[in-house]
Amino acid sequence: MQAITILGATGSIGLSTLDVLARHPERYSVYALTAHSKVEELAQLCIRFRPKLAVVGNAEAAAVLAQRLRTAGLTTEVSYGPQALCTAATDAACDTVMAAIVGAAGLAPTLAAARAGKKILLANKEALVMSGQLFMDAIAASGASLLPIDSEHNAIFQCLPPDYGRDLQRHGIRKILLTASGGPFLERAIETLDTVTPEQAVAHPKWSMGRKISVDSATMMNKGLEVIEAHWLFGATSEQIEVVIHPQSVIHSMVSYADGSVLAQLGNPDMRTPIAQALAYPERIDSGVAPIDLIQIGQLSFRQPDMLQFPCLQLAYDALAAGGSAAALMNAANEIAVEAFLERQIGFRRIPQLIAEVLHRLPADAVHNLDDLLEQDRRARELARALLVA
Repeated sequence: MQAITILGATGSIGLSTLDVLARHPERYSVYALTAHSKVEELAQLCIRFRPKLAVVGNAEAAAVLAQRLRTAGLTTEVSYGPQALCTAATDAACDTVMAAIVGAAGLAPTLAAARAGKKILLANKEALVMSGQLFMDAIAASGASLLPIDSEHNAIFQCLPPDYGRDLQRHGIRKILLTASGGPFLERAIETLDTVTPEQAVAHPKWSMGRKISVDSATMMNKGLEVIEAHWLFGATSEQIEVVIHPQSVIHSMVSYADGSVLAQLGNPDMRTPIAQALAYPERIDSGVAPIDLIQIGQLSFRQPDMLQFPCLQLAYDALAAGGSAAALMNAANEIAVEAFLERQIGFRRIPQLIAEVLHRLPADAVHNLDDLLEQDRRARELARALLVA
């Protein structure tokens, strides 16, 4: 019986995880559920799954949640704030942590879980994008296990040898092929993107995701973050990571070998598949996802991404090459830019422009610890906000 903490339980990954857990009550129990501000949604989940601990963002939300759970007859402990998130991720009663908090907010508890030696199911790509070497060093030092949840990285993981140790050359691996749907604007002319609305940007043609991630998919920043994540997860250089646009989203990623073989992982676009794979690894369990019907799909197509149409992807490759804090600066600027776009403060094409301005103005310094990283993140956000009103 694995006891699971879900960081970000009310988001799409969190809800998909709970769906898989509910299918296997004999294997999994819920230790902790967290949410930032969706108190009623979290209360409903607590009533159903009866965790030992529930964490929210602030004292006011905690008081409301505690009253709600007392009324329902639950004894779930309620806590709040960043330190409570770290406690939920590191408590000895927790075996496995689903790291599904979107953005930089998920970094501290995910890093704490790594240092505590937990089994980490990593859906928060920003933890690796921002902290890279710090995070991987923490995994190595504690003996924690790290299993990727992003459909692309989980697919790569499934296509690698079982004893793979971040050494491409030893296993005859030529290249990692990250597939991308291309988002909702793949066929749209570049000059028309100025008029894109938030509603259009979050209408992903294949995946059901949160608003921020959906905008990242539309700009292909999501894929850029995944390039950086793949570098840290699999020990691949930027030259060994190729992005391939695959609109059908059936092949989730591929690994190319020296003998000419290319191994691919296929499946319906449903995050319950990688979640179930990581939860049960090295076994397999039912995820609730229907098998793909290749006859009905008919054709699979591929193309090279256009960096002029998707400048955020190029910015990510550049940040990976720059090293230091460049990826953290880029991620922070992107979060501010996407938030401004969703609030209709800036246009869609202003997103990559704002990120590029921040990267141009701030040096990519070396990062030695979490405090360094958080300071770089703060500086980038401060500059990005200033540029919004400049």
